[in-house]
Amino acid sequence: MSALRNRTGMIMLCLALFVGQAQAAENWVQVRTPHFVVTTNAGEKQGRHIASQFEQMRWVFHTLFPKAVVDPPAPIVILAVKNQKDFQTLEPEAYLAKGQLQLAGFFLRGPDKNYILVRLDASGEHPFSTVYHEYTHLLNSKAEAWMPIWLDEGLAEFFQNTEIGNKQVTLGEPSADDILFLRQNSTIPLPVLLKVDHESPYYHQEQKGSVFYAESWALTHYLEINDFTAHTHRLSDYSELVRGGEDSVTAAAKAFGDLKQLQNALYGYIHQGSYQQFVMHNSSGSVDENTFTAVPLSANAADAVRADFLAYDGRAKDAETLLEHILSEDPKNGPAHETMGYLQFRRGDLKAARDAYEQAVQLDSQSYLAHYYYAAITIQQGKVDHPEQVEASLRASIKLNPQFAPAYDSLATFYAARQEKLEDAHLLELQAIALEPENFNYRLNTALILEEQQKYSNAEHVLNAALPLAKSAAETSAVQMRLKNLQDYEAAAAQSQSSAAPASSVATQAVALSHPAGDAAPRHPTETPHGPTLTAKGVIREVQCSGAAAFELKVKGQSSPVSVYTNNYFKLDFRAANFTPKGEIHPCSDLDGMRAEVKYFATADKTSDGQIVSIELWK
Repeated sequence: MSALRNRTGMIMLCLALFVGQAQAAENWVQVRTPHFVVTTNAGEKQGRHIASQFEQMRWVFHTLFPKAVVDPPAPIVILAVKNQKDFQTLEPEAYLAKGQLQLAGFFLRGPDKNYILVRLDASGEHPFSTVYHEYTHLLNSKAEAWMPIWLDEGLAEFFQNTEIGNKQVTLGEPSADDILFLRQNSTIPLPVLLKVDHESPYYHQEQKGSVFYAESWALTHYLEINDFTAHTHRLSDYSELVRGGEDSVTAAAKAFGDLKQLQNALYGYIHQGSYQQFVMHNSSGSVDENTFTAVPLSANAADAVRADFLAYDGRAKDAETLLEHILSEDPKNGPAHETMGYLQFRRGDLKAARDAYEQAVQLDSQSYLAHYYYAAITIQQGKVDHPEQVEASLRASIKLNPQFAPAYDSLATFYAARQEKLEDAHLLELQAIALEPENFNYRLNTALILEEQQKYSNAEHVLNAALPLAKSAAETSAVQMRLKNLQDYEAAAAQSQSSAAPASSVATQAVALSHPAGDAAPRHPTETPHGPTLTAKGVIREVQCSGAAAFELKVKGQSSPVSVYTNNYFKLDFRAANFTPKGEIHPCSDLDGMRAEVKYFATADKTSDGQIVSIELWK
């Protein structure tokens, strides 16, 4: 859930978007702290207060979980508006319909940006509980790969009623609604609760979902309180067991003891008369508000922030209307160009997106995303006329946000595709892996770069580490194929050493080792596009990668399979016809099994039908 319930009313009017003129009379201010950016139309005092609240919430997590990463790589931008009317110009369209829940806050998690929208006139006992709930999920995001859903949701429910005061922070305040619901309904048996996953009806159906969330809170609260009072660490022990691969139910039996006894104890806990809470003192002293800076914003600057939120919020038409107004008055508004690039990228218009991001970069953008997307889209389009600009933008993206792993990966693969600075490419990939250890593609790219450097044993080590991270049969197959090739390389190398070949022969062998054993380098010729462009439609199968950027595949349709190849996939025109890819397309792991239209031309190599020009993917 990412919406806050405000029980003061349920009626909502659908409002049209207020464009720049409607906001011009308001005094917008932006408050920056070491970890947050707050943009508000309620004045500097309110902006500083909201900023302080979030810095203190971050302090709570940093104090309780000193080893956890409490600063996500994507920045957290808080948009705090004065009242319901301003809030409605920004909130998701789904909540504007008559009879929908009235929101008091909204958390928008994205792959490269995190937005929090709050209204400052919200009432209720805990008006921003969902903001804290989703903030907890955000900080737990690196653990989502192993953390059971009941614990993930239980912790979020535990922290959502946090009360931040001037002298203390109160944690774990129980939800009266959850307690009443659990007392009036049957609970879920613990062996079932512990195994709930994203496909479970308990996680999705409204009635069962209510039981799941409430009971997850109750179990987490019970274990947290009992660990504290009894000086035990059962919840931590359970987490370590699950992280190590133990089944959730088995781990619970080992850490918590007999589950039937735990179920009875939980029933008694739910029906008891009072609940303990945690208190942390001196929270206000933990945040130095002297480090906060506040600057007034022009109407266009404030509208650019609002337009960006609308774009990420899915209100594309409203965002574009506001952006057109901003750019008509201020053609050099860099953030507005950047947001326009994001909208065009979401539509699949890569040329327009690249032009918009390039405009933002040329206007001396201090946005790491503007630099990154300009470079990444330029690479994806295939022909890089100004490689120095692409390299400079990726370097700028890294400098502006050193925690943003995709920029390191893109610069590494850019170097590898150009067969230059391979040692730099290797170090960049290692940095990307350090930032996102669970990312499969970064490890695969690292192995390919090591192969290009002829460091085959190192590449094999990286591939073996990548294998447990594979999330699909295609990814597993890609790793296994590379491992087999490496074994062939090593066997060929051993044979060359045992035969005491002359130096020139060994050098020739070394070149051959960077490609599938027994083949010349490269397997197929690289030719400039010529002759008629042919088209193959169907399903991509039998993807085989070699080197850092070469691969071949078959397109299987109604007629005979068509075999095509490329020696540099970075120069291909990759497109998505009816969907938006979640990230970069990695041929070795992503293409197999996808529907596609592949354009190619015939080459001198008659062992293949031709060399690929472009690939258009379909869902």
